[in-house]
Amino acid sequence: MSKPARAAQPPSSSNFIRQIIDADLAAGTYAGVRTRFPPEPNGYLHFGHVKAICLNFDLARQYNGGCNLRFDDTNPEKEEQEYVDAIKEGVQWLGFRWGTEGAPTELYASDYFGRLYEFAEALIKAGKAYVDSQGAEEMSAARGSFTEPGRDSPWRNRSADESLALLRGMRDGQFRDGDHVLRAKIDMRSPNLNLRDPVMYRIRHARHHRTADKWCIYPTYDWAHGLSDCIEGVTHSICTLEFEDHRPLYDWFNAQVAAAGLLPGQRLSKQIEFARLNLTYVVLSKRRLIQLVDEGHVDGWDDPRMPTLAGARRRGYTPEGFRLFAERIGVSKANQLIDFAVLEDCMREHLNDVAPRRMAVLDPVKLVIENYPEGKEELMDVPNHPQKDPWGKRQVPFSRELWIEREDFQEKPEKGYFRLFPGNEVRLRYGYVVKCIGMKDGAVRCTYHPDSRSGSPGAEKYKVKGNIHWVSAKHACAARVRLYDRLFKVPEPGKERDFVEDLNAESRRLAEAQVEPALRPGVRDARPPQVYQFERHGYFIADYDGLHFNRTVTLRDSWNK
Repeated sequence: MSKPARAAQPPSSSNFIRQIIDADLAAGTYAGVRTRFPPEPNGYLHFGHVKAICLNFDLARQYNGGCNLRFDDTNPEKEEQEYVDAIKEGVQWLGFRWGTEGAPTELYASDYFGRLYEFAEALIKAGKAYVDSQGAEEMSAARGSFTEPGRDSPWRNRSADESLALLRGMRDGQFRDGDHVLRAKIDMRSPNLNLRDPVMYRIRHARHHRTADKWCIYPTYDWAHGLSDCIEGVTHSICTLEFEDHRPLYDWFNAQVAAAGLLPGQRLSKQIEFARLNLTYVVLSKRRLIQLVDEGHVDGWDDPRMPTLAGARRRGYTPEGFRLFAERIGVSKANQLIDFAVLEDCMREHLNDVAPRRMAVLDPVKLVIENYPEGKEELMDVPNHPQKDPWGKRQVPFSRELWIEREDFQEKPEKGYFRLFPGNEVRLRYGYVVKCIGMKDGAVRCTYHPDSRSGSPGAEKYKVKGNIHWVSAKHACAARVRLYDRLFKVPEPGKERDFVEDLNAESRRLAEAQVEPALRPGVRDARPPQVYQFERHGYFIADYDGLHFNRTVTLRDSWNK
């Protein structure tokens, strides 16, 4: 396996956001705390969103406040109800609720289109906004760069009356896409490019998934976001670091609307930035995720290898594991690269506690106990979880012919090998001690000690180093098992070449397995998520498409060896 090109940073437990909130509450800046999680409904939630979801909802809980789920649906060409539904389902699956008691209603930026338009007219009247009739290329060229100031638009001094008339014409559908935009009048020479007369409204003759054809102008993210926070009474608007340079604009828009008397008696929202989640062995760029799906490198958004919540659920990841992960990595102001092993360890930690144990042979070879009576069957008492006595035991059938793992037999054993080889003895887990004779007719041949059954008097006199699992061939159930691994073979995909070239060809392998009868459909536990520990192999979840199991995570990390 590949080693990290640069060491992943240790998780941070910084609580600087809580320190800011504590100071605001102590100073009386805010009477309480309200946060928000504001996804754009143009895709599926991924692992990076988990950190923001947990942070915002947990902060609200810790301060006995509230957290809004608000969809920033200001771009009708890319947003769909399908994504709204998937996002709501994902947030609920993680264990969080929004809205008020008895009314878990999500919010939308489109709820405020009328007020946002009213605010825009007020800024024009105050001399703080104007309609620009330049084309997109002209505007871009005049914006300047980090080393060169921007140039004023020739329409910057357009009268308020003319700008109002044009904005109303834009609203009423009198113009084509791109004919005009509404811009804030701030400073084209500001060293912060976000303050160089940013666009507030653009014309889009596109049907909106909620407002249909009511509007043909739509607010930009920067114009809508902070004001939506203020409208909702959000106290602390927690954003990732890429929005740090947008904070002066966030504050400017809110302050100008407040100065116009349109946010009476309200404390303006405060934006705070934190480092987004950067995780090894995955890509979280929406553009790259779309490419993986569109080019067929994965089987859709819910492919268990995808770093989406939809994929994670099919893989057997748990909400509790994600919340533990969010708590463990903490919140930092500095960018850091978190090792994917941290997430896997959090899943193992939770699954170890909740997953019943079962036996499955993933690469089966027949074992025949030659001195075991033909036709005889026994039921072995096997614990459902070795550390949870209240979970009880199940009875697993045992017979003369068993399936064992192919790797549990070697004709010529390597040094330190303690499993089956000619002349060696091992214990069949929960069963008998057997002595290997060798391989004949494609089957491993053994004899057994009738007085060695686990738990019986005298069984302890047999001291063996090897202990292997098995499934009765007569009673086994054939199952297809998908052995999922990391989607990429390097820690930072795309760092040194096209990220598609870094895909792991071994990220999914198929095993034709034999599993114990307790894993048959209709017999196995019907309660979700149906995650089991296959002894010696790892954690697996029953998939929704028949007798398939997906590997969630191995029992231990093999990537950092």
